[in-house]
Amino acid sequence: MSQPILNRRIDTDLKTSDFAYDLPPELIAQHPTERRDASRLMVLNRADGSLAHRHFYDIVEYLNPGDVLVINDSKVIPARLYGHAEGREEAALELLLLRQRELDTWECLVKPGKRARVGSRCVFGGGILTGEVVDIVEEGNRLIRFSFDHGKYENIYNILHEIGLMPLPPYITEQLQDNDRYQTVYAKEEGSAAAPTAGLHFTKELLETLKQKGVAIAPVMLHVGLGTFRPVKETNITDHVMHTEFFSVPAESADRINACRAAGGRVVCVGTTSCRTLESAAAEDGTVRAMSGDTGIFIYPGYRFKATDCLITNFHLPESTLLMLVSAFYSREKIMEAYREAVKERYRFFSFGDACLIL
Repeated sequence: MSQPILNRRIDTDLKTSDFAYDLPPELIAQHPTERRDASRLMVLNRADGSLAHRHFYDIVEYLNPGDVLVINDSKVIPARLYGHAEGREEAALELLLLRQRELDTWECLVKPGKRARVGSRCVFGGGILTGEVVDIVEEGNRLIRFSFDHGKYENIYNILHEIGLMPLPPYITEQLQDNDRYQTVYAKEEGSAAAPTAGLHFTKELLETLKQKGVAIAPVMLHVGLGTFRPVKETNITDHVMHTEFFSVPAESADRINACRAAGGRVVCVGTTSCRTLESAAAEDGTVRAMSGDTGIFIYPGYRFKATDCLITNFHLPESTLLMLVSAFYSREKIMEAYREAVKERYRFFSFGDACLIL
């Protein structure tokens, strides 16, 4: 496994507040569109500065034979657990499993944190799963070692699918009717605590249409965790340190991406997680290496992209690292202008919201 890839520091005087914008609460999408690819699509062309309003299924018109679509095939797990302190049913606890550290030991967010002292124990699902806090890690998260009946359950994932809930973001207040709608159609390897949401717009039929057009598909993997969704609390963006997340680039995907670049095709990343994965695995000349490891790469204006030519992304929270990455790919001014246009045109924002294609 490679060494962690950490923040690429760039001199900038940008403040976190430079990425703020006004968003009417009613534009925060509470549920997915009835059809995945029927969401709206804003198309931003960096070459001529144009902006177009389309639908996501129109993306076929913008991708060319010889392009490669880089997707994050990480799968969201039912990572939210509700339980109580051992022996104290009135002492309610909420856990969000962020990352597997060892076989049955996970880094978790715990609410309330004051009840999760080292050595304290918690109970879930009426006792089919118990946990012990074994350490306090960075950001105040807890390392919890879980115990269960290994004769009955093959692994903890079996239990999560029985008693866990999908970890929808706090700004989504409506109940999700179908858990598969918070999962991409190509999700494969379990491990994410949130969905790589730009990929939610793709249907299997749309992907097949792109393949028939001559667009290659290159799966990579980044397990979405705290690094992706932790808010920026620092005044200066360069003071923010990303939480590392595990990523992997298979050899077949690296070869496919490199062949595309060599032939003059474009590398189109689906989402900020695919982009961060690719940029973590790319050499200075843009060659993508097959590798796996931890990445804490933080991309913000001033960053020089090495391997990403186009980006498909959703509309992100104000002052978030995701908005900073998108601003680095185009420009802060152009992106903030596009967001104002999206608000004016009543686009739907965040996880279940509409999409943006930056060419």
